[in-house]
Amino acid sequence: MGLSENKMATVNGDKIKVSIVIPCYNESDTIELIVDAVLNATDFLDQKEIIIVDDKSTDGTAEILREKVLPKVSRILFHERNEGKGAALRTGFENVSGDVVLIQDADLEYDPRDYSKLIAPIINNQADVVYGSRFLGGDVHRVVSFWHMMGNRLLTLLSNTFTGIHLTDMETCYKAFKKEILDQIKIEEDRFGFEPEITAKIAKLKCRIYEVGITYSGRGHKEGKKIGWKDGIRAVYAIFKYNLFRRNSS
Repeated sequence: MGLSENKMATVNGDKIKVSIVIPCYNESDTIELIVDAVLNATDFLDQKEIIIVDDKSTDGTAEILREKVLPKVSRILFHERNEGKGAALRTGFENVSGDVVLIQDADLEYDPRDYSKLIAPIINNQADVVYGSRFLGGDVHRVVSFWHMMGNRLLTLLSNTFTGIHLTDMETCYKAFKKEILDQIKIEEDRFGFEPEITAKIAKLKCRIYEVGITYSGRGHKEGKKIGWKDGIRAVYAIFKYNLFRRNSS
């Protein structure tokens, strides 16, 4: 159950700050739209910051960020070279100041109107980490590739086998964390291996993890989706690496 839009995010009567980190690479068609959607969806938050990390875009995204988006957000950070989504998130996490940190992709696959559901278990002191699942029922989903869906489910199953936790969607973008949890974790993966890495590390911290159903409007590679089969192989490697060969979360 989400927070009421009439109820500001508070813990024990104290207002909390939510940091929204948006990693961005070659999203000139959507970056301004997603920032506007985030702003429209976060009126219920009394305190928030939006941090965008541009991962050396080459399609004009950087110019749009400087000329149109900068006045709307808290901060924009620019990588000097393309490093990957995990590296962009690492940069963003190093610069957040909120009590809760939430990840938002720069495309339009995920709907910021789900934020209240994502952060509610943390605000209500039920969870330390919340995943937004595309595979829990109750919300609208665009019908996407069968093989992409199966790949996600297989990676989630393999991850669950080693972490011992039962997630339905390990690969989801929508993840919200207490900042104190992120402060205990060193992100090492530069690309999409971030997802199994962070999952393994929060499992080792014995975090209270919740999942909530979210809306999802997936896109294909022709529409700009960047993850590919090589990233799937890296995800398998990351599952083994961070579950079997690392004793702690750092």
